[in-house]
Amino acid sequence: MAMLRREGSAVWQGSGKDGAGTLTTQSGTLRDTPYSFTARFGDGQGTNPEELIAAAHAGCFCMALAFQLSGAGHPPERLSATAKLTMGQEDGGWRISAVALALTARVPGIDQARFEELAAAAKANCPVSRVLNAEITLEATLEG
Repeated sequence: MAMLRREGSAVWQGSGKDGAGTLTTQSGTLRDTPYSFTARFGDGQGTNPEELIAAAHAGCFCMALAFQLSGAGHPPERLSATAKLTMGQEDGGWRISAVALALTARVPGIDQARFEELAAAAKANCPVSRVLNAEITLEATLEG
């Protein structure tokens, strides 16, 4: 069984509300990227874990769907997805409760029913969907 390993790291200094930190990824795409309480819960500069999860989910879903479509003989011209993550307080703690995926796709030669079937399979089976303990919805639009 093939194993894939990826790494990310964080450094935090100070208290939860007044402190700040940095995030770094193995690839170097993020290198000492700032994050903080205000970036997470307000409009402060920097990133936050939830927007990174949302971006990862949109990217994972698009790639999974590209494989689904290509395997079915309909390689896509373009897939554009947005993941809107909802996080709220539950039982005294924070929890990611939902992710709404919105997809716009240009896929020559596919009918709506087959497109929706493959998009639903990609949503259910992409690795990020499978790791999230959240309700995941999908609105899929086929262009042209």
